[in-house]
Amino acid sequence: MIRALALCLIWAVPAGAAEIGVPAGDTAGGTGLARAIAAAAPGDVLKLAPGLHRGPVVIDKALTLDGGDGAARIDAGGRGSVVQVTADDVVIRGLTLTGSGSSHGDIDSGVQLTRDAHRALVENNRIEGNLYGVDIHGAEDSIVRGNTIIGRRDHRMNDRGNGIYVWNAPGAEIDGNDIRYGRDGIFANSSRRNMFRNNLFRDLRFAVHYMYTHDSEVSGNVSIGNHLGYAIMYSDRVQVLNNMSLRDRSHGVMLNFANGGDVVGNLVRGGVEKCTFIYNAHKNLIAGNVYQGCDIGIHFTAGSERNGFTGNGFLGNRNQVKYVGSRDLEWSVEGRGNYWSDHPAFDLNGDGIADSAFRPNDLMDHILWSQPAAALLTGSPAVALIRWSQSSFPATLPGGVLDSFPLMTAPEIAVPDDVAAMEDAANPPWLSGNYDEPEIDPLAAH
Repeated sequence: MIRALALCLIWAVPAGAAEIGVPAGDTAGGTGLARAIAAAAPGDVLKLAPGLHRGPVVIDKALTLDGGDGAARIDAGGRGSVVQVTADDVVIRGLTLTGSGSSHGDIDSGVQLTRDAHRALVENNRIEGNLYGVDIHGAEDSIVRGNTIIGRRDHRMNDRGNGIYVWNAPGAEIDGNDIRYGRDGIFANSSRRNMFRNNLFRDLRFAVHYMYTHDSEVSGNVSIGNHLGYAIMYSDRVQVLNNMSLRDRSHGVMLNFANGGDVVGNLVRGGVEKCTFIYNAHKNLIAGNVYQGCDIGIHFTAGSERNGFTGNGFLGNRNQVKYVGSRDLEWSVEGRGNYWSDHPAFDLNGDGIADSAFRPNDLMDHILWSQPAAALLTGSPAVALIRWSQSSFPATLPGGVLDSFPLMTAPEIAVPDDVAAMEDAANPPWLSGNYDEPEIDPLAAH
């Protein structure tokens, strides 16, 4: 609250600051916008008239660029970043920003916030057709909110830029943006104390991609029809809270070398492959999530240890859990486990906990995972006999996931009507079969 009040005071128009109208089009001696920026004093507000303003432009002092309702458009003509900010306390609001260059090395963007651009505010803009949408490159405590960011589609997905790229920008907040097309929705690298919340991601590689970004929060976001929802990689103490992953292709949530975080209250539904993939991740709390309608609910592998699983709902996944290991893993916390839609349980005392423990996998699952050719025997009497024997003589069961206190009632996470409509309408190319992109390996993609 104190930080928000301080930022509001910073972004208020200082006493004595001028509001300067900037007409559209060029003027003698250069573009009208560039000349207005050069002539303005720190704290001035430049009100851009509707129409085309030629870029690229550099803001090197504390100014506000205000386009009102978005009718003012700045176009860089395919050169550099449309707006580059090299000063603190700059506001870019209500503009349409188009036409960046195509250099990944220079990170050509709709808005580029350099390491000298602390406390920038980029809000309510339409940022379309640029290589990157917004580049927060070391600009601490900057806020990007309420923008519509539409990336390019003229290259293969891996060769496009990200909607928002965060590099070493502690305190950055990204809130309420609508990001579509391009490569990743938000890619954060080597940062900390970031907040990504209430954003919508569609038709991307990863919705949110974390690399070496610690002590941060990803909350209230919606990912629809992307290759992967939320990839938390080599990052510690990340809070992944109350997000949705709907019809994402490979994983809804991935924890890869991610430790000490909380994954709580998320809905992953309708994924083609895995609702969640946990790879070499330790001491995380996985609680209150719903995993529904995926080929695999949770794929748990590579020595992940000391994770807590409680209050989750596993609903109608083809395989609720995939874990190949010889150790027993208890998936309950303080006497409260998870809900399993395929557990035929009773609750005679009415305490909400099933009267029998549940193992989502048996010996035949382990055989089928390690020897796929054995699937030819799935319906044979021999397989039926093995499964009956294990159910009758539990001592013959292999190591694996054990829920000693399974729940009788599934957790519920409501999907707003407008989000459900977008989920129903989602038809990404890989889903329709009209897709010629190379396969993406989530563990290797950076």
